[in-house]
Amino acid sequence: MERTLAIIKPDAVAAGHTEAIIQQIKDHGFSIVKSMKTQLTRNEAEGFYAEHNGRGFFAELVDFMISGDVVVMVLEKEGAIKAWRDLMGATDPLLADEGTIRKLFGTSKGNNASHGSDSEASAAREIAYFFPNL
Repeated sequence: MERTLAIIKPDAVAAGHTEAIIQQIKDHGFSIVKSMKTQLTRNEAEGFYAEHNGRGFFAELVDFMISGDVVVMVLEKEGAIKAWRDLMGATDPLLADEGTIRKLFGTSKGNNASHGSDSEASAAREIAYFFPNL
């Protein structure tokens, strides 16, 4: 079994899509190992997205991620990283496949409803960042 980190971002939480996204996760065979609803602090968001520091979108990304509640989850299933990224869809909802989370619930490339780890190394780092005792 493989684990990945998933985040339901502030835009989707504020729009009331949390339960629908969680239902999609369950319908696609993921187990939710751990979950928490929280509002990230600036320091938490900057630390989590540190790899993007210095890029033009970093400040905007951090501001967005601290703008409201998020739901952070550890998902588990065979091939979880790729499966979650496939279910999320393309970063830009306009380019995402029909039925994906970003197509259904995202409104722009920046407000795209969800985050997912992009590799085993990222998943390990991101899970430990939010759930250090897991």
